[in-house]
Amino acid sequence: MQPTLVRVARLADPAGPADGVRVLVERLWPRGHARTAVVLDGWYRGLAPSDELRTWYGHDPERFAEFAERYRAELREPERAAALERLRGLAAGGPVTLLTASGSPPISQAAVLAEILTGEE
Repeated sequence: MQPTLVRVARLADPAGPADGVRVLVERLWPRGHARTAVVLDGWYRGLAPSDELRTWYGHDPERFAEFAERYRAELREPERAAALERLRGLAAGGPVTLLTASGSPPISQAAVLAEILTGEE
């Protein structure tokens, strides 16, 4: 079985031939990005962290490990777990690029999802 190829990129990054399916994993549409200007194959709003968790985290690098742990717990909730399974199915079909509005993709929810999808958790 071939390993799942999952990339993490910013929504503003240009699409590339290796991207495969491009999926936004934010709850709200990021400000400053025209929907018509973004190459996007799907939007998985249900995978975004709760507002409470997102606010607590604030993209503070020192809180990332705890954020990732709390976010993984949220992903076990039925609605988010179902969305994650749909994303797993998508990733099983070929490369997937998880898009985030974060200025620091390596410490975003997209990075946590990529770890889960590739089995690196």
